[in-house]
This record gives sequence, structure tokens and C-alpha cells, in this order.
Amino acid sequence: MYEEFYGLSNKPFQLSPDPKFFYSSEHHKKAISYLKYGLSQQEGFIVITGPIGTGKTTIARSLLSQVDGDNIVAAQLVTTVLNPTELLEMIILSFGLKSNAKSKTALLHDFEKYLISLHQQGKRAVLLVDEAQNLPAESVEELRMLSNFQLGNRPLFQSFLLGQDELRTIIQAPGMEQFRQRIIASCHLKALTAEETRHYIQHRLNQAGWRGDSLISFTAFSIIHSKTQGVPRLINLFMDRLMLFGFIEEIKFFNMEAINAVIAEMTDELTLATTFESAQGTAQSMVQPALQKHSVITDQTHLERLLLESIHKISLLDQKIDNLLNKT
Repeated sequence: MYEEFYGLSNKPFQLSPDPKFFYSSEHHKKAISYLKYGLSQQEGFIVITGPIGTGKTTIARSLLSQVDGDNIVAAQLVTTVLNPTELLEMIILSFGLKSNAKSKTALLHDFEKYLISLHQQGKRAVLLVDEAQNLPAESVEELRMLSNFQLGNRPLFQSFLLGQDELRTIIQAPGMEQFRQRIIASCHLKALTAEETRHYIQHRLNQAGWRGDSLISFTAFSIIHSKTQGVPRLINLFMDRLMLFGFIEEIKFFNMEAINAVIAEMTDELTLATTFESAQGTAQSMVQPALQKHSVITDQTHLERLLLESIHKISLLDQKIDNLLNKT
């Protein structure tokens, strides 16, 4: 809607991952280096963890775009609340294979034949497992068993696990020692700094075709970082709303007044939101077992609501601090 008004070729702050808009902060550069190192080793596991919205999926897509056309056949697995057999079936589908196998043994045989055929072509298979924290422990173990496929001394299959903080807890469980021994590198992503937030926004605007002068005042950048805590997905959510606001109000430069107007607008929309932060621990303990028991895919609308709640909570905290300071 606002692209033409700002002379953009497409939306710069969409929530869906797009390698074109990948911004490499210091932490993201480190993660990419680990991924590339893992590819060069051709064995073991690389584990990339980080809070929701910090760019794990974007890194995976960026890597896929870089290796496309090389001697690596890469596939990405997103649905991960799967038992070992379902996981194997999903992996086979992710690599574009069709199998009429009726048993797990037959599925393994078909997949091994595929891996050997790739090896004979001078290629190898790499699997990127997104949202890996949802994998049951027995399915993580299944991935470890698949890593045993080799021809001579050459491994035929390699996996990269990308997940939220819970993934580290799963890996540290007592029964996961054999899996831990296969991890050759790991990295934990963090939110962007204030300076990186400014570079991130400018990078995405430039990638979308922005050719004008600075769109946002320097002080406004610091407020955006404060309200989003430097989480890329929250930044995208806020900036998309800001530019929509600018289009409606015909604003070509965002100062503090415009930023505060959007903050107030987003806060007003969520006046009935519950105190997510205080209930987070209880909700996590109740929801996680359900996720393990039932195959649930997170709905993007629900995810956006949680992200908006986060911005809302930050704004409320700022208001409380201001009130306390005014009283003193």
C-alpha cells in the first residue's frame, strides 16, 4: 500500500523471511560462519539457537540461496512436532522424493539409496531443521542415526538444527550425550544493538529501493530500538506499521512525534491484552507438553499478536517509569 508513496519496489519490512533482505550483524555473521564451516566439514551437526524473531530462519534461507547450484542438495524442514517415523517421512518429502514404503525399515532403505545416488553424482544432502526445539527427544536421536549413513569413510547426510532456547535444554538432557558428541559447532543469536538496529532498518529500506535522504531522525532510531528491544521481527512489525501511518498521514520524514503516535496507536489496539510476561512461565509449562503430543503449527496471526503484546508491555513499562520520575 505504501510502497509507491515512498518509491519502493516492494515491502521492506515483511515478516516472512527473505534472503534478499538478510542483514548480517556480528552475531549473524558468526552464525553464518558456523554454518559454512559445518558444510565444509561434511559431518556432524551445527546448532543455531536464539529467541524468537532473531533471524534464525532468515539465516537458513540465506544459506540455502548461497549453496543453490553447488554440489549440495539442501532441504528445509519447518514442521517439527513429529515422531521418528513422521520425521523420516517429512525429510523424504522435503528432498522431493516419493516413496511407497509401508514400514520405517523400507523408508530408511529408500532414503539411503537416494543418498548413495547423490554421492555417485558428486553431491551430498544437507537438511536444515527449523524450529528444532519442537522435536521430541526420540526424533532428535533419529537425526543422529541418519547421520550414520556413509559410503566408505564419506558421510552422506548432514543436519543443521535451528531453534529457540528450549533446544539447548533438550540437547543437554542426560540421554542426549551421543548427540552432543556429534555437534561440531554451535552459536546463540542475540538481539541487535541500537547501532545495528539503525543499520538493519536502513539496509532493508535500501534493498527495497529507497534512494532518498534519511527517512528517520537519529533520536527516533533510539526509540525504535528501545521499543523493539532490537528483535528483528519486532522491528519489522513496528516499521511496517510506521510506514503505513506515514502513508496515511503523508509523512516523508519520521521524527519523535510520528514515532510516539504509532506507539500510542499500537498500544491502544491492545488495551485488553493480558499480562503475558507474568503468565509466561505457567503458559510455557502447559503448552509445551501439548505441542509434543499434538502436531501444531504456529499460526502467523497468533505470532504477530504476541509480538505486538511485547511492544505493548515495553511501552507500559516506560510509562510506569515516567510516572515514578514525575512523582519524585
